[in-house]
Amino acid sequence: MGVHHISWHSTASGLEDEVVVADALAWLVGDSEAVSIEETTSYHGSSVHLVTAVLERKGPATRSLSRLGVEVLSQLENELDSRMDENNVIHIRLDLLDLLAGKVSLTTPGGRPTLKGRTKLQVYPGDDAREIAIETLGKAREESSRLGLPETAKDE
Repeated sequence: MGVHHISWHSTASGLEDEVVVADALAWLVGDSEAVSIEETTSYHGSSVHLVTAVLERKGPATRSLSRLGVEVLSQLENELDSRMDENNVIHIRLDLLDLLAGKVSLTTPGGRPTLKGRTKLQVYPGDDAREIAIETLGKAREESSRLGLPETAKDE
């Protein structure tokens, strides 16, 4: 049981440096190869970059979740009822400006830019999705604690 896959999405306007956002996302997931940048245009025609990371294999996806750190994982578990949907997806929103500074912190939609995460859990018929989520977050928290995650950007 555990994480089936994890995905992260953010945007960078034409005035922002999308490579900086991509680097922060690579640091978060621990794999620069998983990060992609797609250039598109907004409704009004200005340039926008979609910065995405998707980890579809169970091992890397689970390790990526542990990179959030003990504090954030504990907060996710406490807020599980409002963050998990009927499709067994845990929705995570991180403060992008904090992440660019090397700090992982949960946030809500608002005035600051965010990074949206979706963690699909591996739940089979007859399983209690909430119990699987708590077990998965607990294992990620243990791994995070054991490895001292999240490390600061200067440690890499």
